[in-house]
Amino acid sequence: MTTRPGPSLRGTVPRVVSLVPSLTEAVAVTAPGVLVGATDWCSHPADLGVARVGGTKNPDVPAITALRPDVVLANEEENRAPDLAELRAAGLDVLVTEIRTLDQGLRELERVLAACGAPRRPRWLDEAEAAWDAVTPEGTYTAVVPIWRRPWMVLGRDTFAGDLLARIGVRNLYAEHPERYPRLPLDELRAAAPDLVVLPDEPYRFTRDDGPEAFPGAAAALVDGRHLTWYGPSLAAAPRVLTRALRAASR
Repeated sequence: MTTRPGPSLRGTVPRVVSLVPSLTEAVAVTAPGVLVGATDWCSHPADLGVARVGGTKNPDVPAITALRPDVVLANEEENRAPDLAELRAAGLDVLVTEIRTLDQGLRELERVLAACGAPRRPRWLDEAEAAWDAVTPEGTYTAVVPIWRRPWMVLGRDTFAGDLLARIGVRNLYAEHPERYPRLPLDELRAAAPDLVVLPDEPYRFTRDDGPEAFPGAAAALVDGRHLTWYGPSLAAAPRVLTRALRAASR
């Protein structure tokens, strides 16, 4: 997919609307004051005081247009193409990111922050890159990674979260599946005989009492979804947080 380069805003303070929670956090901590709008799901930073413009899948286009943004941040997976087309038809610049690996995420973050007027590469991005470069897997686990139940959905091929897990030693049993987020019967997931089930707390909120019981005999790693699926400042701590969850599951 070809993404647009974004506007040149040197010498000005841009007005930015973000439709991606992880990009919202990245911009808010790097270029304070440029965000004027974000989705209802943009939960970080906790004290973010900007206009709310609906959800990632159902943004309020008139509300976004009324904010007169110089750039709207979006993602090809997180946001719907018809909504982005409507924003462009309203005359807005929409910067669409494509992030399916860590390396791609780091590059896209630099592009987004430059388009939002960040004067330099932020320290947290250097720390994130260094943290992942230093990763040495403590072991190898074969795993299934559910992201939803009722119906069950798991990570398949070509996902950002799958790339992060692979780097810490998790071999996703569905990494070669033709679909990126396949819906599969629970019996089939059990029959794959994973030695580990990785259960994030988003988009479905798996908990100790909701998820592990479906995979008897498999160790369950309950992980912070923000450290598994978000591309932003949380990437710096993600290797440590995710490895700790794997370690706890294997005890």
